[in-house]
Amino acid sequence: MTTAADLLITNGIVMTMDPHGRVIENGAVAVCGEAIAVVGSAAEVGSMAARETIDAAGGIIMPGLVNTHTHAAMTLFRGLADDLPLMTWLNEHIFPAEALLDADNVYAGTLLGCAEMILSGTTCFCDMYLFEDAVARAAKAAGMRAVVGEVLYDFPSPNYGPIQKGFDYTRHLIDAWHSDPLITIAVEPHSPYLCAPDLLTEAADVARKHRLPLVIHLSETHKEFHDIQDKYGATPVGHLAHLGVLGANLLACHCVVLDDDDMDLLQQHDVKVSHNPESNMKLASGVSPVADLVERGVCTGLGTDGCSSNNNLDMFAEMDMAAKLHKASRLDPTVMDAATVLRMATIDGARALGLDTITGSIETGKRADMIVIDTRKPHLTPMYHPASHLVYAVGGSDVYATVINGRVLMKGRRLMHMDLEKIMADAWQIAKTIRGD
Repeated sequence: MTTAADLLITNGIVMTMDPHGRVIENGAVAVCGEAIAVVGSAAEVGSMAARETIDAAGGIIMPGLVNTHTHAAMTLFRGLADDLPLMTWLNEHIFPAEALLDADNVYAGTLLGCAEMILSGTTCFCDMYLFEDAVARAAKAAGMRAVVGEVLYDFPSPNYGPIQKGFDYTRHLIDAWHSDPLITIAVEPHSPYLCAPDLLTEAADVARKHRLPLVIHLSETHKEFHDIQDKYGATPVGHLAHLGVLGANLLACHCVVLDDDDMDLLQQHDVKVSHNPESNMKLASGVSPVADLVERGVCTGLGTDGCSSNNNLDMFAEMDMAAKLHKASRLDPTVMDAATVLRMATIDGARALGLDTITGSIETGKRADMIVIDTRKPHLTPMYHPASHLVYAVGGSDVYATVINGRVLMKGRRLMHMDLEKIMADAWQIAKTIRGD
């Protein structure tokens, strides 16, 4: 056993989320550098010497949460345009507001999003937005693990202009962030309804060539479903299948409107799905057949979507909603049980992003991406089943500490390396410009 550690987290229930689902009742985790060195009982591991120790005080030690779909800089639009249909919200409010953004604004908005995520237990997120180099720089500065990609669509972007410049920008991101320990680049066409077939196939080719994730909004609304059918003679999923875009590296976000053939195609091609229940509910897009996807073995993670359609980045709230929504919609209290939803927010989310060999569970050799939950609170007392508590009772504000890549980013509800007051003040200044003050 390692005799000394850089960080020791002890005296807690360790929810490993490993393939065996190990739960160590009085456990501890030792970290050396960026990696998890030892996982075991507090009696065995807790006696190790360590440069820094976090006492979980009987709470829960678990993998950090993985947000598989968001637009982090949209924290700047939180509450800007609520209670509207998706296309009205997008075309009449979000796109015009985005036209006012630049890289500095996106950097500031992403820092705000990273602060919110770190404080609520998310250690890894997948982002699709504009000026994604600024997103990558903000995530890196915050110490977060992130999968980032520039949104590609048919019309000119406020960032890169015409679409071919968008592919140039994506290639720049690939080169600039190659082999970074925290940042992974993805290729990210917006959706079948905003991307011509040639754009979709080129995006898929670039992702395959560089062995990167391919991320897309897919079959989010009934309107999209029928519009794509009318235009191409196939459902959105079928359209991507005909183009040869479906594959194991594809992360399909939303997937609200699916027929049986669509779900079979997703399963056959090992497509990964990002489920965003709160955003889908708020925009009245519908209820994704996620229970059916899970039953088919389709890898499904959870995402919050952006703050203008949620309106927060709290993955604990997302877990709670995901579990309850599908019980109500299927009139079956046994579907989407707590253990399943917890996997979606941790190891399955990591697998959806192609990162499950390095994060998503507490296992020796993996990167030390972990959080500590303070359970010494009235709403968490008593605790019979930790997994149930994590899904149905814990909130983001119950996270006591957040560790990413072996670095303590938050402890005792205090961000260790970020100036939160300045971050919020900068966001307020940008909001005044958006409002036209």
